[in-house]
Amino acid sequence: MTRRRITIIVSATAGVLILALVAVTVVAVWSIRRPFPEYEGTVELPRLTGEVEVVRDEYGIPQIYADTAEDLFRAQGYVHAQDRFWEMDVRRHVTSGRLSELFGSDQVETDAFVRTLGWREVARKELPLLEPETRRYLQAYADGVNAWLDQNSGGDLGFAYTLLGVIGGDTNPARWSPVDSVSWLKAMAWDLRGNVTDEVDRALLATALPIDRVEQLYPEYRPEVGAPIVDDEHVTTTGALTVVDDDGETVAVDAQDALGSAAAALRSGPAVLGHGTGVGSNSWVVDGSLTASGAPLLANDPHLAPSMPSIWYQVGLRCRTVGPECPFDVTGYSFSGLPGVVIGQNADIAWGFTNMGADVTDLYLEEVQGDLYRTGERWERMEVRDETIRVADGDDVNITVRSTRHGPLISDHSDEMRRVGSEAPVGSDADDDEPRDSAGWSDEAPPADPSTTDTSPDGTDYGVALRWTALDPGSTADAVFALNKASTWDEFKAAAALFDVPAQNLVYADTEGNIGYQAPGKVPVRATGDGRYPVPGWTGDHDWLGYIPFDELPSVLNPDSGMIVTANQPVTSPAYRYFLTADFDAGHRAGRISDLLEEAAARGDLDVDTMVEVQMDSRSAAAEMLVPYLTELDAPEGYYGDGLRMLRGWDYRQEPESGPAAYFNAVWRHVLALTFHDELPEDQWPSGGGRWVEVLRDLVENPDDPYWNDVDTAATETRDDILLQAAQDARDELTQLQGKDPERWEWGRSHTLTLTDQTLGTSGIGFVEWLVNRKPVAVGGGTATVQANSWFAPDGYDVTWVPSMRMVVDLADRDNSQWIDLTGVSGHPHHRHYGDQTELWRTGQMLPMRWSEPAVRAAEQHVQTLVPREPVEIR
Repeated sequence: MTRRRITIIVSATAGVLILALVAVTVVAVWSIRRPFPEYEGTVELPRLTGEVEVVRDEYGIPQIYADTAEDLFRAQGYVHAQDRFWEMDVRRHVTSGRLSELFGSDQVETDAFVRTLGWREVARKELPLLEPETRRYLQAYADGVNAWLDQNSGGDLGFAYTLLGVIGGDTNPARWSPVDSVSWLKAMAWDLRGNVTDEVDRALLATALPIDRVEQLYPEYRPEVGAPIVDDEHVTTTGALTVVDDDGETVAVDAQDALGSAAAALRSGPAVLGHGTGVGSNSWVVDGSLTASGAPLLANDPHLAPSMPSIWYQVGLRCRTVGPECPFDVTGYSFSGLPGVVIGQNADIAWGFTNMGADVTDLYLEEVQGDLYRTGERWERMEVRDETIRVADGDDVNITVRSTRHGPLISDHSDEMRRVGSEAPVGSDADDDEPRDSAGWSDEAPPADPSTTDTSPDGTDYGVALRWTALDPGSTADAVFALNKASTWDEFKAAAALFDVPAQNLVYADTEGNIGYQAPGKVPVRATGDGRYPVPGWTGDHDWLGYIPFDELPSVLNPDSGMIVTANQPVTSPAYRYFLTADFDAGHRAGRISDLLEEAAARGDLDVDTMVEVQMDSRSAAAEMLVPYLTELDAPEGYYGDGLRMLRGWDYRQEPESGPAAYFNAVWRHVLALTFHDELPEDQWPSGGGRWVEVLRDLVENPDDPYWNDVDTAATETRDDILLQAAQDARDELTQLQGKDPERWEWGRSHTLTLTDQTLGTSGIGFVEWLVNRKPVAVGGGTATVQANSWFAPDGYDVTWVPSMRMVVDLADRDNSQWIDLTGVSGHPHHRHYGDQTELWRTGQMLPMRWSEPAVRAAEQHVQTLVPREPVEIR
C-alpha cells in the first residue's frame, strides 16, 4: 500500500471520527438544553380561574401574581416543576422508600430503612386531618405540577430523564399528589430530628469506654460562651408539671423524676445537633432601639448539607388584592415540592428558623422473640407488615416491617441499630434491676418459635425501636400557610402552635417595631430519664407521658436587651421546669453574634450591611481556645517552627487567603487525631465541631489527662507532647498539600466546597459528573464559626455543611432587604441560573429581596402569563 493511500485512509478515518465527535457533541448539547423552560409567552393551564403573571428578574427568581389563592399555588406548582422537577421526583422517591426504582440495588438498604419509618404512610394518615383550605392548596399545587407534566415528557422533563431513557429506565414519572408534598415535611423533620445520633454515639462509645470517660466527651454547657435564647424571667420555673396527652387533654403529672433528670442532663449537655458536624443555623433579630433606621432587622442563614441545586427555591407569592379569596402577599424561600414559603416576609411580619434540637426521639431496647416483644411480664405481638422494594437493575426485594408500642423496630434494617441492640448498655438513668440476659425471666415467656433465627440460646434477642414525634400525624402543613398569612404577634404564635415537627426556634419582627421568639413543636415529657441513652422498653418506666403544652414552651416578645440571637444554643437555663434536650450547641456562634451586634449598636451603624458582615464573620472559636497554648510551645528554628510563628499575632479569622488559618486548622485536625483516635472506635472519631472545642478546653487545663496519652506507645504522652507532634504533623501535611513556603499557604486551597448533584453527581461517569457538578471553590469560615462552612476532621478539609442561604429583612424599607441562595433557582445542568448565585454567596454578596411591585417591575427580565385552558363559566 502506498504512502499516499495510507495518508488518505488515515485522513478519512480522522474525518469520520471528527464528524462522529461533532455529532455526539451536538446531541449532548441538544439533550442538555432540551428541557430548559420558557420564561416568556402565554401558557394555558387547566383549572385556573384567572390570569396569572410570573415575573422573573435577572437571576430567574419568580414573583407570581394571581387573584385567588388556588391559582397562586397552581402557578407555584407549575413554576417549581419548570425549574426543579427532577429534584422533586427524586425527593418523593426518597420519602416513599423507592430510590431503588431509579438507581438500583445500591439503594435497597436506604429504601428499607425509610419503609420501616413509614414516612409516606404517616403522610397519608395526616392529609385528611389537615384543614380543608390546606388540602385545597395542596391539591392546587399538585394541579400545577401535573399541568407541566402534561406538557412535557421524556427528555423534556430534564436531562436525567434522557439518561434514564438511554439505560432503559422509567421516563414517565407518576402524577404529583398532595401526599407527595406532605411526605417531604417528614424528610425535613428527620434531617432536623434532634439528638438521636448523639444517643447512638453515646451508647456505642459506652461499649468501648467507661461511662465517666464517655461523659468527658459531652462537657458541661458554659453560659459565658453563649447565653441561652430566653432569660429565666420569660419561662415557667415553678409549679405543677403538666402535659398534653395523645388525646389533646392537658393533665398534671408528677414532676420529681422528670425535673431531676432534666437538670442533670443540662449540666452535661453536649453540643452537636442533628447528624453531622456543623448542622444548625443562625438567626437573630434586633429592634429599632439598636438599629440605624429605628426599625427592626431580622437575619437568618440555615446550615445544611450542600447540594446541587440548593435545597431552597426563592419565590414571591403575591395576591393582586389581599383578602379572603387571596390572603397571601409573601416573599421568601420555599421547598420545591411544597406550596407556600417556609422562611421569609409578608406585608406585616418577617420570620426565620433555626434548629432547636429538641429531643423528640427515643431509642428503646426491646426484648424480642420472633414477632413477640416483652412488656413487663407479658409478651405482646408486634404489628407486622410486608413491603416490596422494586429494583431497577435486579429482582424485587421483600422486607418485613415490625413495630412495637414504641414505634418501628429500626434495628431490623439498620446495621448501626443492630449494633446498638446487641452491644449498647441500658441508659445509666434507667431503673432496670433485671439482667440483660433474659434467661429465667417470667414463666409467661412465649413458647419456642421454630421460625426464629439469630437469637440467643433461650430464644430471645434485643431490637431497637424508635419513638419519634414525626411518626404521628400532625399539622405542620397547616402551619406553613398560617405563617404565610400571619400579620400580628398573636397570629404568628397561633401559626407556630400548629408547627408539630421539626421543633425549631422561630424569630419574629413586624412593621410595628416588635421583635419576638417562639419555640414551637411537640416536645415529649418522659416518665423518667433524659433521652441521652437507649432505655429498656419492657419496663414502661421511660414511656412518654405526653407533650409540653404550647403555652408552656419558651416565648418572649420585646426583651429589654433589644435583641434575640438563636444559633442552636440552649433555649433556656436549667431553671426551666421542662426538659428540651441534653444536646444543644456549645454556643460559640451565639456568643460571637451577640458580641458583634452589641459592638455595631454601640457604634450606631447596625444596618443591613452590618448584618451581612456578621453572617460572614469567620473568627475561629477553636483557634481562640487553643492558639495560646500552641504559641507557648518552643518553636524550633527553621522548618518545624515556621507554622507556629505564623500563629503569633493572628486574629483568628479564617479568610480563604489566610495562611495562619490553613496551618491552624491542620494542627487542630492532628490534635484531635493524636488525642482520640487511639481510644475511640473509628466511626466515633471527633468531627471537630463545637462540642470538641469544649472537650479540648477541659483537656488543655489538665496536661496529664489520660486522653493525652497514646495507648499504642510505650511512653506516657502529655498535653505538650501531643501539641508539639500535631504542630509538626501539620507542617508536613501542608508542605505536601501546598508547598514548603508558608508564605504561599492559603486556607481556601485546603478548604473547598464542591457542589455535587446528589444523584447523577456521584454516578461514576465522568462526562455526566462534569455536566451536573461544579468545580471546587475556595471558601472561608469553618466549624464553631458564624460563617459555618464546616468540615469533617477525619476526612480532611472539604466543606460538608454550609449556610444554605442568607437573608436579611429590613422592616424600615422592604426593598432594602437582601437575600442569596447557595446555587440558583434552576435545577437544569448548565442553565444560566443553575449556579449563578454561588460566587456571590461565596464572597458574601447579596441580591435585593425586592418587595414592592414597582421594584419588581423595574427589575423585570421575563414575564410568562398563565391563562385558563377554557373560559371560566360565569353563572
